[in-house]
Amino acid sequence: MGMGTSTFVIRWVNLLTMLLAVAVIIFGVWMSTHNDGCRRSLTFPVIALGGFIFLISIIGFLGACKRSVALLWIYLVVLLIVLIAILVFTVLAFIVTNNGSGHINPGLRYKEYKLNDYSSWFLKQLNNTNNWKRLKSCLVKSEQCRKLSKRYKTIKQFKSAELTPIEAGCCRPPSECGYPAVNASYYDLSFHSISSNKDCKLYKNLRTIKCYNCDSCKAGVAQYMKTEWRLVAIFNVVLFVVLSMVYFVGCCARRNAASYRSKP
Repeated sequence: MGMGTSTFVIRWVNLLTMLLAVAVIIFGVWMSTHNDGCRRSLTFPVIALGGFIFLISIIGFLGACKRSVALLWIYLVVLLIVLIAILVFTVLAFIVTNNGSGHINPGLRYKEYKLNDYSSWFLKQLNNTNNWKRLKSCLVKSEQCRKLSKRYKTIKQFKSAELTPIEAGCCRPPSECGYPAVNASYYDLSFHSISSNKDCKLYKNLRTIKCYNCDSCKAGVAQYMKTEWRLVAIFNVVLFVVLSMVYFVGCCARRNAASYRSKP
């Protein structure tokens, strides 16, 4: 690749990523002012990511504009570290999310989930008392369970609904408990359940309790996390390919800059 072409591409790619980084930082600041405490905890990583992308982009942009071998070396080294980190994270994400799937119950359109079906990493994170206390607080604040009775007015509508993993695991007792549903958010607990599942005793109709202490709720969260991680992993694969091409162009720009500097 020629000197002019490689430096031109690196210059404009990094200019675009600088603008993208600014947009990410603005989005992170917006999240910190428009979300509750649960989602607000995600804002720091978003802002930090935007700042990191901005810093790398400036180094690459200045290196291409000034044909600075030193700056382009720094740019390539940092970009290589990023590529390795993306590759490692993506491989781990696919390994961690390889296990776990829902179980179909007759008469229901949604699946139920069992915690032991998921990877040991998910089990360790969700069984950690502090982690789950924080997650449970967020689930209660989201009031997803309370909204079910407003969304589904009749039992027939509720049974034919396609509930999310969190709604299926946290807002209702497992089907094996056998508790009759009075409405979408209330169950007749006077029914004597013969199931040995400990979740049957943990479920309560209270808005702040529901099945938030159940393994079925943790399994629902695990399934949600698995889906999100899979999407991130797929995005990372695309990002890895794009950054690899940028890295190749950067190598050409560094080599051309070195040749330019060595000319008498």
